Amino acid sequence: MEEVVTIQRHILEEQRKHPEATGALTGLLYDIALAGKVINRATTRAALANILGLTGGLNVQGEKVAKLDVYADQTIVRLNQFTGRLAAMASEEHPKVIAIPTEYQTGRYVLLFDPLDGSSNTDYSVTLGTIFCIVGRKSPLGTPGTLDDCLQPGRQIVAAGYIVYGPCTMLVYCAGEGVHGFTLDQTVGEFLLTHPDIRIPPKARFYSTNHGYEHEWPLAIQAYTNALQQQRKLALRYVGSLVSDFHRNLMGGGVFYYPAFPKMPEGKLRLLYEANPLAYLAEHAGGAASDGRQRILDVQPTALHQRTPLFIGNSDLVELAETYLRGEIA
Repeated sequence: MEEVVTIQRHILEEQRKHPEATGALTGLLYDIALAGKVINRATTRAALANILGLTGGLNVQGEKVAKLDVYADQTIVRLNQFTGRLAAMASEEHPKVIAIPTEYQTGRYVLLFDPLDGSSNTDYSVTLGTIFCIVGRKSPLGTPGTLDDCLQPGRQIVAAGYIVYGPCTMLVYCAGEGVHGFTLDQTVGEFLLTHPDIRIPPKARFYSTNHGYEHEWPLAIQAYTNALQQQRKLALRYVGSLVSDFHRNLMGGGVFYYPAFPKMPEGKLRLLYEANPLAYLAEHAGGAASDGRQRILDVQPTALHQRTPLFIGNSDLVELAETYLRGEIA
């Protein structure tokens, strides 16, 4: 009989490699997995539960908020605010740092997350996702978490991952030693290890980008895109949910990019909630992530909802983008 490894067992086995571990990170990762199961149930029953559509409000970025956005955000906050593991949280859906209620203890970690990536697709049965990363606090233990605790470069991440909700729901995470994928077995309600030690295939197959803005891109990005098509012979695959596009390229090989251009001079994607967690995974899986000038994980955040250009996937394709942007290839 094939051995079954649950995510709980896997996390605990990873913890045993570190005798100094307190178990707080282990518990936090498992609580995120639990939140993923709750959100997955909601995404599959959204129409029946009347949580499709928009709330009528706007988030801090001025984007329309979907009802499932709110549900996913509240689920993650409520499952993590009372555990004593977190100093603070920050979410794409909140303008400021999410403080831990005063009746609960604060802990040594900070959780940064995008509760429902791709939420503009919620009404159309397109794959969605949750993205997260965890950093150690900088402020003293026993005190409320601060904005500075959240504004740490990605190289300070201690664990990161995502959950993709689709035909099969998967949780992919890394806590510093390999990228591992777990598939949700709906019959037993548990994430089971199905993809240990994921590595990006060395030969890329896909490129993922929004060609709708191609006419506004810098000439260097247009030339880079042409090279991917004509020289590298890559196939275009673009869902419009970052998690989905990244997950496909992680498993099959490829590059995702969303460059800066006049309409979005700082880029579109959020550094803390989207770019940093996925960059951490990409690097641990043998790939790379850049803003076009430097490694994403070296960028020093200056604002909670800071945006960034993003090139992520196979290392050679990310390096090629940087080469075009430096003007070394016309």
